[in-house]
Amino acid sequence: LTGVTAIAAGGYHTCALISGGTVQCWGYNYSGQLGNGTTTDSTVPVSVTGLTGAIAISAGGVHTCALLSGGTVQCWGYNYFGQLGDRTNTNSDLPVSGSGLIGAIAIAAGGGHTCVLLPDGTVQCWGNNYSGQLGNGTTTTLPPYGSNVPVRVTDLTGSIAISAGQNHNCALLSGGTVQCWGRNHYGQLGDGGTTNSNVPMSVTGLTGATTISAGYEHTCALLADTTVQCWGYNGYGQLGNGTTANSNAPVSVSSLTGVTAIDAGSYHACARLSGGTVQCWGWNAYGQLGNGTTTDSNVPVTVSGL
Repeated sequence: LTGVTAIAAGGYHTCALISGGTVQCWGYNYSGQLGNGTTTDSTVPVSVTGLTGAIAISAGGVHTCALLSGGTVQCWGYNYFGQLGDRTNTNSDLPVSGSGLIGAIAIAAGGGHTCVLLPDGTVQCWGNNYSGQLGNGTTTTLPPYGSNVPVRVTDLTGSIAISAGQNHNCALLSGGTVQCWGRNHYGQLGDGGTTNSNVPMSVTGLTGATTISAGYEHTCALLADTTVQCWGYNGYGQLGNGTTANSNAPVSVSSLTGVTAIDAGSYHACARLSGGTVQCWGWNAYGQLGNGTTTDSNVPVTVSGL
């Protein structure tokens, strides 16, 4: 692969945005999430068929979405919950256009849902809504559990960034605060409770946030002072605070400063430091912390050889 400008990792597949506006994907393809017109897995990158003009990509659990230069969205893969946004609930191994959606400036694909950020600071979501992850004040408990067209997130304005977890979402607001909605069993909304919410809830005591990243069931925020705070599920130490206790409010990642970027994986998180090194913490069964071991760590460890 050459000319890669962005990478998006999904449940069991990965996609790359290429500088010319095309996308290539590889990995698991049972539901067509590679977008190449087949449902055959691929161990090497394959081109997403007919997709041009992409400027951002996001990979969900078993679907993938691309934001195009005109502000429209195309998605492909699993569609049981309507997460492709094309008014159907039929899987597609080719990109399909999101219904009636224009002007989007950012995209975030979750486990079974998708959200976009609009220029006016509002957010629209579609797909699975069993836990209220569409944020429109409703919860759908009958199959197919959601909406196959975009719905507006209730009372959310001033958003400048969004991130989607497995069944929850968070929005970074222009003032440096964060609001989250959806599943909250492990405290991943950060509102001090563990009750699901179908409307946005303010993350308790969090100010000065500059970046957010939602993992499978936890969330992290990079603050203006270059520290990181995380909240939610902590069974593998992915909150990075030296414990494995869940937290329904933000806790500080231990001994981590000079952060310039963060990204939360399923059960781990990583930060890039100003000196160019990378530190990770959390689940490490497959070596995803990059420190030469497969031992979980509830505090940041340095990735070897970077």
